[in-house]
Amino acid sequence: MLSVNDLSINFGGNVLFSRVDLQFTPGNCYGIIGANGAGKSTFIKILSGELEPSTGSVTIAAKKRMSVLKQNQNMYDDYTVMDTVIMGNQRLYDCGREKDAIYDKPDFDDADGIRAAELEEEFAELGGWEAESDASRILQGLGVSPDFHGTMMRDMDPRLKVKVLLAQALFGSPDIILLDEPTNNLDLASVVWLEDFLMDYEGTVLVVSHDRYFLNNVCTHIVDIDYGKIKMYVGNYDFWYESSQLMQKLIKDQNKKAEQKIAELQGFIARFSANKSKSRQATSRRKLLDKLTVEELPASGRRYPWVGFKADREPGKDRLFVTEVSKTVDGVKLLNNISFIVGKEDKIAIIGKNELAVTMLFKILMGEEEPDSGTVKWGASTTQAYFPKDHNSYFENCDYDLMDWMRQFSDDKRESYLRTFLGRMLFSGDDVYKPVKVLSGGEKVRCMISKMMLSGANVLLFDQPTNHLDLESIAALNNGMEAFKYNIIFSSHDHQLTQTVANRIIEITDDGIIDRMCSFDEYMNLTGGTIPER
Repeated sequence: MLSVNDLSINFGGNVLFSRVDLQFTPGNCYGIIGANGAGKSTFIKILSGELEPSTGSVTIAAKKRMSVLKQNQNMYDDYTVMDTVIMGNQRLYDCGREKDAIYDKPDFDDADGIRAAELEEEFAELGGWEAESDASRILQGLGVSPDFHGTMMRDMDPRLKVKVLLAQALFGSPDIILLDEPTNNLDLASVVWLEDFLMDYEGTVLVVSHDRYFLNNVCTHIVDIDYGKIKMYVGNYDFWYESSQLMQKLIKDQNKKAEQKIAELQGFIARFSANKSKSRQATSRRKLLDKLTVEELPASGRRYPWVGFKADREPGKDRLFVTEVSKTVDGVKLLNNISFIVGKEDKIAIIGKNELAVTMLFKILMGEEEPDSGTVKWGASTTQAYFPKDHNSYFENCDYDLMDWMRQFSDDKRESYLRTFLGRMLFSGDDVYKPVKVLSGGEKVRCMISKMMLSGANVLLFDQPTNHLDLESIAALNNGMEAFKYNIIFSSHDHQLTQTVANRIIEITDDGIIDRMCSFDEYMNLTGGTIPER
């Protein structure tokens, strides 16, 4: 269906990957993973033809149609939502436009009649008569109401534009679908719909995503870009991750208890083969795993951060009291009479359709904003560390290098001490002298996490900490939050992190809050799916 042969790409002498030979077949979903900058999006662009490789070729089987999730939200501003989706099958759209133009001619002649008949036949073969109903079904599945289907794209909310472009990529039963971060800005209901769509899809799907839960649900294979190579493995992300860790242990201990390690790996394969009976693709995955040998397991050379939060002192009985807090901004009521008390064991996920309201609550809790009414009272023995959603102010107009940046938040100014925290987040050697002005988005997030580890706080607050992080850093943060003994209040788009960390869910609504002592999945089942926006 889709194959790459001897593929390589380099920019200015920097080789992202080389000598890649892979085949992608129908009925499978391939999750493309790799550290930030490894070349995931570049690989998608090469497959789609948007970018020429330095060497090698991409081959698509004859008469097979490829569809790509577009990244330019303004590309279709002069078209309606419905037309934009149908343009996912460009030939179908062009055929319909040409046919309609012929019928609109005032001087319709015999030649026009012959051409119109040809177009009618092609239009029908391409599914033209069902096109609008099919497009509408996909749009509604992704949460775009029929009220918007005739709206011009230029007038659409950016969050809905993303959904329309995703609908375009899925429209018309393409043979191959390429998706780069398709779950960005999707609400959970839309993600669930997309998961079901892809699990039942009979073509070939390649998807780049930082959403581990999504990758686990839809992927039959993982395509790993690591140290200039691209390798394909059977199984979903969790299988790839756990088997890569086991394989690393085996490699490090090749001459010691090797047979025992191999038996452990084989048992691991067998356990995973019994999982995921939900879909047709899962059945296919089980069959592939049954045939897997130890030699085919991944051995990643990727470095993983280490995140651990240690409180300097244990907090007392009183943690946090929020009483009747309300806040209106620019005439819009974001918070309406919010009240809750944080108990000793609480790790609270804050969710809500209005992310401005969620962020405003964090700002009020941390004293960055004052409520219009109500009070926030922290326990006297609590200390807080805060990860704000917008943390650029910590780095803008700052002439510090990374070491001096960290030094301002520490009582212990020794370089050896600060290097400990920076090293855990993969800043080592001369990296610690890099000016903070030039840090990437992911590096800034890792700096903020280092700062929080340094703080010794006994209450942690995170507002969207996984934005800009790669899968390895998200997993490390997830582990660190799970292991923390005391209170955490957080918001996150990462389903797996929210599910594994939170034991209490607070949803901000127009009328106040919904407050439940339960996991995220249990909450979604209890409420029938009151969905937070991504």
